[in-house]
Amino acid sequence: MNIILSIGILIFAGFILGELAEKIKLPRISGYILAGVLLNPDLLGIVSEKFVEHTDPLLTISLSFISFSIGGSLSATKLKKTGKKILLLTLAEAMFAFLAVFIFIFLSLQFFITIFHSVYANIAISMVLASLAAPTDPSATLAVIHEYKAKGEVSSSMLEIAAFDDIVGIVIYTLVTAFAAFFMGKTDVAFGASMLDMLIGIGGAVLTGVVVGFLFNFLIKWFQKQTEGSLIVLTFGLVLLSYGISEYFGFESLLATLTLGAVVVNSNPLADKILQLMERYTDELIFVVFFTLSGLHLQLSSIGGSAVLIIIYILARAAGKFLGIYTGATLLNFSPKVKKYAAGGLLPQGGIVIGLALLIANEDIFDKTASMLIGIVIGAALIHEIAGPIASRFSLKKAGEIS
Repeated sequence: MNIILSIGILIFAGFILGELAEKIKLPRISGYILAGVLLNPDLLGIVSEKFVEHTDPLLTISLSFISFSIGGSLSATKLKKTGKKILLLTLAEAMFAFLAVFIFIFLSLQFFITIFHSVYANIAISMVLASLAAPTDPSATLAVIHEYKAKGEVSSSMLEIAAFDDIVGIVIYTLVTAFAAFFMGKTDVAFGASMLDMLIGIGGAVLTGVVVGFLFNFLIKWFQKQTEGSLIVLTFGLVLLSYGISEYFGFESLLATLTLGAVVVNSNPLADKILQLMERYTDELIFVVFFTLSGLHLQLSSIGGSAVLIIIYILARAAGKFLGIYTGATLLNFSPKVKKYAAGGLLPQGGIVIGLALLIANEDIFDKTASMLIGIVIGAALIHEIAGPIASRFSLKKAGEIS
């Protein structure tokens, strides 16, 4: 099957199942992901593995625009009111999720599920899985909020926490995997080098986003009369430029496009118009492509044999997220609505967490455990990406922010 036909099937199937999902009162995003799972070569095999291997550019382009939109939600006006509190709340829910997953996975491996006969190996595996519990897939939360046009303190908090979550998650993952490698027997862990690489990756990405953002502002002022079409073209070009430059230098590329979105919303004179155009004309297509491709990329064959650990991981992570939000929101004097319902939008996982899990395969010290770790993360991501949007919709409805 040729690539163009496969892309057509992908978009058409995503759209149809998205509409069917809406008919039965589910978020359209759940239908998009299900379409990708059904098209998956490991299941029905409607599209070939060769096609899946060639879809990385589509996935990357979609994800870069989603992260740009998330950055566009980080208005300084709103963050001045809640920024410090939101960051502290993000740290609280991320650490609670980390601790919950670590404790439950370790106890399970140590006393109930014998895979490794070393307590140190069990600690290492539990630490790695716990470090992957922090990140949220903000694209799923954003898609639900856009679909139902949710507005209010809960939806705003969900987006802001989800945006910070990935940054916090990258930091936790970098530090924890170094410790985990030590427990697996690698004693020459270069903590300084790991920290330096992390700081360069984050700092370079932020700098790239800021520079491209100010270039955007300059071009808007230079070409004063901008049509809607030209604004869309300019936005597409600069988002991809930002991502591409960051990737070329080895920075955190999605953080660069997220930063670009934040610069635009806070300093561009046409910020509202740009973000509204993106939402009106491109978001639907981008969401269909990204989430259908996400379902298509899930390696269903690697999930087998880890069902119990997948369930433990999902339940422990959810408990940590809810307990972290409830505790943090109580201590930081957030409203009762945020305390009760914000965690519901932080369950989806995919994208970055799968990417981080795949990095484990490159570490020689984890060669015997990488397939199991990746299987658990991918299995959990599959369930999170389908059930997460439903939880987001339920929470927003309970908070009274969607009808």
